[in-house]
Amino acid sequence: MTITDRTASELLALQAAGDVSARAITDAFLAVIREREPTVQAFVQVDEAAARQQAEAVDAKRRAGAPLGPLAGVPVAVKDVLCTRGVRTTCSSRMLADYVPPYDAHVIERLRAADAVLIGKTNLDEFAMGSSTENSAFQVTRNPWDSTRIPGGSSGGSAAAVAAREAPLSLGTDTGGSIRQPASHCGIVGVKPTYGRVSRYGLVAFANSLDQIGPFARTVTDAARLLAVIAGHDARDSTSVDQSVPAYTQSLDQPLQNLRIGIPQEFLKTGLDAEVEAAVRAALREYQAQGATLVDVTLPHAAHHAIAVYYIVATAEASSNLARYDGMHFGHRTADKGDLIATMSRSRTEGFGPEVQRRIMLGTYALSSGYYDAYYLQAMKVRRLIAEEFATAFTQCDIIASPTSPTAAFPIGEKTADPLTMYLSDIYTISANLAGIPGVSLPCGFTSNGLPIGLQLLAPPFAEERLFRSARMYEAATDWHTRRPPL
Repeated sequence: MTITDRTASELLALQAAGDVSARAITDAFLAVIREREPTVQAFVQVDEAAARQQAEAVDAKRRAGAPLGPLAGVPVAVKDVLCTRGVRTTCSSRMLADYVPPYDAHVIERLRAADAVLIGKTNLDEFAMGSSTENSAFQVTRNPWDSTRIPGGSSGGSAAAVAAREAPLSLGTDTGGSIRQPASHCGIVGVKPTYGRVSRYGLVAFANSLDQIGPFARTVTDAARLLAVIAGHDARDSTSVDQSVPAYTQSLDQPLQNLRIGIPQEFLKTGLDAEVEAAVRAALREYQAQGATLVDVTLPHAAHHAIAVYYIVATAEASSNLARYDGMHFGHRTADKGDLIATMSRSRTEGFGPEVQRRIMLGTYALSSGYYDAYYLQAMKVRRLIAEEFATAFTQCDIIASPTSPTAAFPIGEKTADPLTMYLSDIYTISANLAGIPGVSLPCGFTSNGLPIGLQLLAPPFAEERLFRSARMYEAATDWHTRRPPL
């Protein structure tokens, strides 16, 4: 087994035993990036010299007997929507193509303090708006399992990098499924924490009330390890919750007794691919074999109205957040000369891609005079009903299980001309963001043509420890997470 096939936990153990150095680990992953990036295109930038310097600093600390952080010498890829001091942060948009932040995001500070090696910035749908990573202004990331297919989105670069063994860990953001859906399509583990569990300070906002930063990994253990590093209160983010963070990895291998799994029957009906349904039902039977009980729960508003609610709330917040990128205050400015209005209009037309423009227009319309009550206010009322549905369901069960995505990864270009069909890719993930609850996607099978399928588990707010233990129960009994793409 090569270094790049090792999990983060294994890499930590190898270093502790003196079998490998942080520099050797970093060199191995950099070599894989150089080899596979022409096909995968997961990264928008990799600074090899800086990564080696970080690794050498870890090795020097180890030789000196200095205390080491919990991710010492482990490479971590970072979605290019998180601010990194002195390193370009583009959001995969021409609007921010040359932006270099003067500060680190909170999660980047946490990674540096943990002695992780920041190995590169990953591609995404522009400003995190998309489900396929086809909306990037720079490149289309490809699924490591089949390079003709999408890796999911918007955190497709982060997911593809981990699946392709270009990094053992990565960070993404999840506004409506942008961690869980690409994790499903790439056959890895992806976690959306509870809203407020991880500080959003330094995250370039898409939709403030929905965005959350979370980990990608190849195993539940590694995902838990990374979340433990980045979670916790941060006074700079007013939505960050001051609540203690459990030591997730300490209880992981303790199976939950008498586990009750809620099954929303509305999620297993129209539009679900037959192979995906079969894999999810097989996963549920495995849970039953371990003593779990399946409980029917009902989530009618989540099942039937979440898409509509999300694309009003999210686009409204996006319209507000992206108003600052006008070529005068922030972002790209057109080279064409004109008056103030013409300059702003031309700058935004040149700087934003079609999907971002579409969402800005949708959100502006929903917030406009005469339509606010009919659209945004109504959406917020239904959002409240969705949150209440989940709260009621969790009185009957411990976790909720569903498919992560209605299909496996689809071919590049298949849905770009049909935005509504593309939006339906997130039908099972969006409701968790509206309710603010945590969720995880983990591998549960493959289609007949070798594409990964993901199982989604959801838990009550701040019950990530229960979520990890539940996910680990299934992972420990199966080998789907050990499969690797044929690169």
